[in-house]
Amino acid sequence: MKFLFLIASFFLNTCVIADKTKQMNTNMQDQSTTNISTEVIPNLNDLDTASFGAGCFWCVEAVFQNFKGVIKVQSGYMGGDIKNPSYREVCTGTTGHAEICQITFDPNQISYAELLEILWVSHDPTTLNRQGNDKGTQYRSVIFYHNLNQKEIAEKSKREVAPNFWKDPIVTEISKASEFYVAEDYHQNYYNDNSDAMYCQYIISPKIQKIKEKYANKLK
Repeated sequence: MKFLFLIASFFLNTCVIADKTKQMNTNMQDQSTTNISTEVIPNLNDLDTASFGAGCFWCVEAVFQNFKGVIKVQSGYMGGDIKNPSYREVCTGTTGHAEICQITFDPNQISYAELLEILWVSHDPTTLNRQGNDKGTQYRSVIFYHNLNQKEIAEKSKREVAPNFWKDPIVTEISKASEFYVAEDYHQNYYNDNSDAMYCQYIISPKIQKIKEKYANKLK
């Protein structure tokens, strides 16, 4: 479904532009002295990684990009049998890979457990190999853990947190992380670059609105 888818007049203008540029620079300097940034600068040594599959990676990326403490979100593939798979190959559902997002985050600002809760809320973990009209093993609900601590937290969250949001059994796979293959460039930052596209308007936008309403105090 996704797949189917600018000589006197010259000098005058130069002077005007130069004057406007000078004024803009002055305004920016004034603002920089009056506005104090509250952004938290992360310690690179403290950063951690979470790897989640929840259907279309366009959706997952668009959701997690909004949260404080999330430094980077990359769309890609994990869990398959061949090296360097292409999107076309993964879409066949025969490579074993899942579409996932690799999330770099600052645990001093947002915890792994909090990310897991957002995962449960932002997709349906009760449908096997499917999210909406996106069907196939590449769209499976999956958590790839990077260490035993993440595995324990994920298993506990699946057992104790996910049922608070879903009545049906949770079918999310919890597996050890394997090699991550970054998806093609046009998949990165997809929602922000293509927000007017039909898939974004009808599938991703409502999901983001739901998340923003629930987690307003955690947003960037």
